[in-house]
Amino acid sequence: MKKVLIANRGEIALRIIRTCREMGLQTVAVYSTVDRDTLAVRFADEAVCIGPAPSAQSYLKIPAIIAAAEVTGADAIHPGYGFLSENAEFARICDDHDLTFIGPKAETISKMGDKSVAKETMQAAGVPVVPGSDGAVEDVTEGLAAAREAGFPVMIKASAGGGGKGMRMARDEAEFEKLFVAAGTEAQNAFGDGRLYIEKFVEEPRHIEIQLVGDGQGTVVHFGERECSIQRRHQKLLEEAPSPILDPDLRQRMGDAAIAGALAVDYRGAGTVEFLVDKNRDFYFMEMNTRIQVEHPVTEEVTDTDLIEWQLRVAEGEKITSGNHVPVGHSIECRINAEDPFRNFSPSPGKITAFHSPKGRGVRCDTHVYAGYTVPPTYDSMIAKLIVRETTRDRAITKMLRALDEFIIEGLKTTVPFHQQLLQDPRFVAGDFDTKFLERFELTPPE
Repeated sequence: MKKVLIANRGEIALRIIRTCREMGLQTVAVYSTVDRDTLAVRFADEAVCIGPAPSAQSYLKIPAIIAAAEVTGADAIHPGYGFLSENAEFARICDDHDLTFIGPKAETISKMGDKSVAKETMQAAGVPVVPGSDGAVEDVTEGLAAAREAGFPVMIKASAGGGGKGMRMARDEAEFEKLFVAAGTEAQNAFGDGRLYIEKFVEEPRHIEIQLVGDGQGTVVHFGERECSIQRRHQKLLEEAPSPILDPDLRQRMGDAAIAGALAVDYRGAGTVEFLVDKNRDFYFMEMNTRIQVEHPVTEEVTDTDLIEWQLRVAEGEKITSGNHVPVGHSIECRINAEDPFRNFSPSPGKITAFHSPKGRGVRCDTHVYAGYTVPPTYDSMIAKLIVRETTRDRAITKMLRALDEFIIEGLKTTVPFHQQLLQDPRFVAGDFDTKFLERFELTPPE
């Protein structure tokens, strides 16, 4: 591997470029017409425009990306997260063109991308799964039978789903049929696949994920867990590592389960096994993300490692020789989005007139924006990730509040005020929250 094309944009493209440079690898950035002025384009060794602003005509256009790799002589492609990162067909096409796909094998992506197949695979590997249907159900009658067996309330979920699409909670039989039809319609429209499966609703759930790296040669190691329960409409807003609720025993059991699941699919690359942990500290497999995660920096900070470097090394065929990584200290990440939290988090694109990122020991800001940069309305609204590292969780919260106070972003609205209020909420400080916490959290409007 000598030259890596990054099939992505924004902060993750710049993040990958940095590690590639430190490893002596050349880089190629691809960009849409509205991303011409991004920092990834500026700092990559080469850059190729692959189409207009709409993702379907640029970042999701496989022929344009493959052509860019061939024209520049790239021999590897890093998909980042989102876009084509979990597209099995893209991974196959890369293989067909003798391009190293920096991620799992296409078959692995296919298995884990279908939630029904993923659940069956994990169950066979001995990983705890939420009670429910054995894969996708044929129709509402079969779905209702599975719901009765699991016990209400239940979740109706899209087999090919993600991001909360095709997902409904049915509290009883009376509302099940109506919600089943609605979820199927939404899933078909969002993913072209209307199949659904049924799971028991987990009470007071915490969203905990285990970070893994596998070499595809029989070895998988984990890097501890991340707490991802602070989310709105199934979209994460703040993550931390380690989780406030895990003790060494539970961490070990969850890590072992995640590794068993990854070994069952001969996992290669960085990946994340996501679990729900209920109020009794029982945990259940939710899904596997076969890519690098947005929130990977918190794991990097508490394990003193570079997960992008791990991805590149195992993609080149390097065998893993070290063992699992135990987190040291505490790290928190706040996703800074161009959204107005006081107007139901409505998007706030536009030109950034002033920008100053926080500094200091244990403060990291992953971003692709700068003063004068215009945030387009076309893509995800995240413009920065602010990460802090400290010896304890309390100290990390204090440091994050200091860093947020220093963060200057003018010209548009951001989620900085939301994070400032969240981090001072006594329930959050005490670690007393679950995935529904933000439904109970009230923002105080500015005076």
